[in-house]
Amino acid sequence: MSFLDTLRQWDKAVTCVDRQDLPEALSIFLSIQEPNSKIYFDIGCLHLLNQDLDAAEKAFDCSIRKDEHLAVAFFQRGMTFYKKRRFEESLADFQHAFRALRGNQLIDYKALGLRYKLYACEVLHNMALAQAQLGDWEKAQENLVKALDYKTEAKLNIIDRALQSTLKQKPFKPVEFPSKVLFKPNKHYVAELEKKDYLGKAKVVASVIPQDEFSGFAPLQPQVKDGPTCPKEPEVLRALEGEPHTVLFEFVPETSDELAVVPGNIVFVLQKGADNWASVIFNERRGLVPYNYLERLEISLASKQNEGIPRPPNRAPPTRPERKQGLRRDDSSGNVMDAESTNKPLIVKVRFTFTFAVSVPPGSPYEILIEKISNKLNLPSTAITLSLTAEVTGQSVINANTEMESVWSCASGRHITLWCDTKEETDGKPQSEIHLVALHSYESSNPEDLNFQQGDTITLLSRGETPFIWPDLSQIFRNTEDLSKNSNSNSCFPLFI
Repeated sequence: MSFLDTLRQWDKAVTCVDRQDLPEALSIFLSIQEPNSKIYFDIGCLHLLNQDLDAAEKAFDCSIRKDEHLAVAFFQRGMTFYKKRRFEESLADFQHAFRALRGNQLIDYKALGLRYKLYACEVLHNMALAQAQLGDWEKAQENLVKALDYKTEAKLNIIDRALQSTLKQKPFKPVEFPSKVLFKPNKHYVAELEKKDYLGKAKVVASVIPQDEFSGFAPLQPQVKDGPTCPKEPEVLRALEGEPHTVLFEFVPETSDELAVVPGNIVFVLQKGADNWASVIFNERRGLVPYNYLERLEISLASKQNEGIPRPPNRAPPTRPERKQGLRRDDSSGNVMDAESTNKPLIVKVRFTFTFAVSVPPGSPYEILIEKISNKLNLPSTAITLSLTAEVTGQSVINANTEMESVWSCASGRHITLWCDTKEETDGKPQSEIHLVALHSYESSNPEDLNFQQGDTITLLSRGETPFIWPDLSQIFRNTEDLSKNSNSNSCFPLFI
């Protein structure tokens, strides 16, 4: 049994006790499968009210096993033993209850759901009574004197009367637990047992429909003047793209582009070609189906409720249409597309010192391609060299004499990658080599500088803005054949020669 069920049964039983329906309360308590120490205590108290001492003793035993520090359970079991005239066991339980008080004057069980205060002087009073029944009047008198130290104003008279009785060695009445006082479940837990509607019920404030009391969820209706006097039939929201169609005849595919369907299937037409073939989607699969095998389907709430599923027709299917320049499937992606999509431009990715892309029409000549790249780099076309590979070779170079059909045939998925190289020009013309003669000798102070002697001839490759010409990879100064030791050297030196 869950905690909520136990709590619900416990509260129901306590309510029956408040209505004086003790048999019903006891039956509800006994139906709880796993009672706690408090519920066992309540069961024992109900058995005591019914004078069923044996059942009460068993119930208090279970309560003490569940909670060995429940002093009031020891007190009640001691009273049960006293009524059964088992005074020694009664005295032992009263002593356990007194030790559980731990030197305090009382224990208030209100926080645990029991409106009762167990006083130490009352426990000592009953201990003295059990000892008096055993004939030990001296110890009984000692416990009563000890009870005076724990006395309260309200409990003073009963202890005085018990002392007078011990002097005369006459038994006195015990202090009993009040009847029909039971442990009750936490009221906060009980309040949570009832279901609560935190949101409340929605209410229609304004609507274009007269006497509209619908407050649930429905598709949005157009808020227009002179709207319909009755609610519009809600349409079923279409979760798939395309137009719904019903398959009339079985279609067996002959190619990988086509899709197998049977009569009664509902497919969604994505596109219809001029050759009577339709691109459809069915069960998350796309393919081609003859459009004359399909019939348009209007999906609405009324049609689903009244019409049901139509029976497949018995007439023979139409002939298979011929596929001309209609729809086809793209092998790379598997998507169905129109033949006119082949006119889409090609994307040319150009790898330069940086990578960029240009788009050209399919089958473009070399002039259009080089013009696009020239405009992108802001360089004349004569300074640009294109290649199909990263290494520029005679076979990979693309120029005006190259057959562009072989170049475009290398495209994959309407994309192609080319490599670009440039050379410097001055005023639109290639820069010619400049030969210089050294007027002075120069000894390099750094490893990257060039050593030369007076009279050496040097070819100028590039020229910086500072008096020094700094190295730029392989494009730098190279010595001519006059200096064999520096004939293959690339370096820089001051430009004052």
